[in-house]
Amino acid sequence: MQYAQLGERGPRVSRIAFGNWSAGGDWGRVDRDAAIAATRKALDLGINLFDTAHAYGFGAAEQLLGEALQPEIRSARESLVIATKGGLRNEGGLTVRDSSPVGLRRDLEASLRALGTDYVDIYQVHWPDPATPIETTAETLDEFVREGLVRSVGVSNYDARQMTTFQRVRPIDTLQPPYHLFRRAIEATILPFAREHGIGVLVYGPLAHGLLSGRMTEDTTFAADDWRSKSDLFVGETFRRNLAVVRDLSQFAARRNATVAQLAIAWTLANPGVDVAIVGARSPEQIRQTAPGADLRLSPEDTAQIELMLRAEVAVGGPAPEAMPRS
Repeated sequence: MQYAQLGERGPRVSRIAFGNWSAGGDWGRVDRDAAIAATRKALDLGINLFDTAHAYGFGAAEQLLGEALQPEIRSARESLVIATKGGLRNEGGLTVRDSSPVGLRRDLEASLRALGTDYVDIYQVHWPDPATPIETTAETLDEFVREGLVRSVGVSNYDARQMTTFQRVRPIDTLQPPYHLFRRAIEATILPFAREHGIGVLVYGPLAHGLLSGRMTEDTTFAADDWRSKSDLFVGETFRRNLAVVRDLSQFAARRNATVAQLAIAWTLANPGVDVAIVGARSPEQIRQTAPGADLRLSPEDTAQIELMLRAEVAVGGPAPEAMPRS
């Protein structure tokens, strides 16, 4: 496993982070035993950074992660870097943004209880909240640091303008944006801003919600409780065009003794503005197969060839929190 300093102020972490969004139930039914085993396998592979969020099942994913990591949390807490996020709440079955001081403190206290730890290494604002001044949110997170509940402060899904406003109150230690071969908007202004200000970048979704896993075909369907079953990105002509690109990428990866998933992860990490790729897994085998992406090196010629293959792709975004109804 490769390791890196997360920006100028963040901790030293594995370049692959284990993400447990799926443990919240948004990808369908959760197999608890398999999810815990996947987390333990990540540890065995040298992964020390674990990323979760209060809104992943509103405590379900954090509780499962805390259960899986309890031996280390009890006896070797400094060996772990636990990152979580707050600023979303469940209101009448809908997800609502709330980065107010009351909302963030409520979320952080719930996260600490669910994880079974007395501090988190990285606490991130999950999404910008237009109802709360960014300066107020920054003051709240800075207070958490002074209280010893949080070690590093991060934001997720913020643009450069929003980060500029936040930094007038408190430096941002880390940024978590979406980034993969089919979603590259952060290259224009967000990654340059982060590099200029020494902000560590851990990107989410490097496998494009499973599209770059290499396991999907035109016949792939999703369970009714999987958000992808309701997404236009995974049906029809858009899906077929992107699967054709994935087939080309798979052949390219195979010539380098790699899988398309490993190639996709390596591609994100080849960007000098990216420190870490967050990779989810629902079983030990999945993380075992994807983690080697951190060790795959791409030459300038490789990346140029990949660019040519991407000319036929259709951009693939992801759901905003408001599009994720809760029961």
